[in-house]
Amino acid sequence: MREVLKDLSAAVAAGHTVGLGTVVRTFRSAPRPAGAAMMVDADGRAVGSVSGGCVEGALYELATHVVADGTPVLQRYGISDNDAFEVGLTCGGILDVFVEAVSRETFPGLQRVADDVDAGVPVAVVTVIEHPDPAWLGRHLVVHPDGFSGSLGTERADHAVSDDVKGLLAAGRNTTLMYGPDGERRGDGMRVFVVSFAPQPRMLVFGAIDFAAAVARQGSFLGYRVTVCDARAVFATKARFPVADEVVVEWPHRYLQAQLDAGHIDPRTVICVLTHDPKFDVPLLEVALRHDVAYVGAMGSRKTHDDRMERLREAGLTDVELDKLSSPIGLDLGSRTPEETAVSIAAEIIALQWGGKGRRLSHMDVRIHHEPLTDGARDDPVVDSTAP
Repeated sequence: MREVLKDLSAAVAAGHTVGLGTVVRTFRSAPRPAGAAMMVDADGRAVGSVSGGCVEGALYELATHVVADGTPVLQRYGISDNDAFEVGLTCGGILDVFVEAVSRETFPGLQRVADDVDAGVPVAVVTVIEHPDPAWLGRHLVVHPDGFSGSLGTERADHAVSDDVKGLLAAGRNTTLMYGPDGERRGDGMRVFVVSFAPQPRMLVFGAIDFAAAVARQGSFLGYRVTVCDARAVFATKARFPVADEVVVEWPHRYLQAQLDAGHIDPRTVICVLTHDPKFDVPLLEVALRHDVAYVGAMGSRKTHDDRMERLREAGLTDVELDKLSSPIGLDLGSRTPEETAVSIAAEIIALQWGGKGRRLSHMDVRIHHEPLTDGARDDPVVDSTAP
């Protein structure tokens, strides 16, 4: 939903009613995760994608119909066949899409959500996608770490759902939750979809070298908020790293410790140490490897790696802490240029995030899309390990 939020809020602020389709559940090899969205504005313009092109035509027609009718629809798109190729997923996946008409009247809190996301304030949107009372469908609850606004239908439901959603928001997860019709924790009848807008995950790149510029570009492309840090002011300049969100002149370990103390590092943070100079990277890695982050990689030759590991052991790091270090950094792609090396680093980060092996898919008989951590269908029994 993040990819359409700016256009969605602008259209609604202008007084228009917009058709919005959001992926709320996926099975098998569906190409987009839960939370992916497509909107159709008042001028008939489509923004976003829910399947990478397989079902967008059918969804466009459905969204237009929902805007005219005003009744939300939960639609399942499945495996295509010869008779319905245009509305099927050629990848063999299945996805559920909730389609609703969004306006000032149906979602008065939308502008605040857009403002919070733009400002990096954590916020989650809860939408009722199933309920025995049709009047509940499409109602929204906006949840912040310290409270909520809007209503799903009753105070009991609002409090029960908001309490659960705060945990999902802290983890940045999108998922579906099931409750009884009035928010009862034991029971079924009401299903809600939660989309969490956590602040961008961070990528910290240490070492203002040409490889760092390429890694910063990859990080920005993948959606990270990128910081480049180096103690040498002559190299750490915005002119050399125009894509970075910030360029910091400071000793790397001091900067990282200050960010940790300020609470600006979380388990989604990735750290790329490109200095390959012991006076910089050893103190930095002492700090990084003792904290919970998504990835710590360090550049250097095998000889540099062995020397670095010895120094880190002398500094008191345990084998468990050292096992978190990816060094030499990146996957074995045969990379030579800074740009190729940056791709290998990005590939390793992605592989560790989703559990990939970094092997050629053409040599493997497994599903392409790994189960996303944000997908509410993770435990669903519908699985086809041979799906392409």
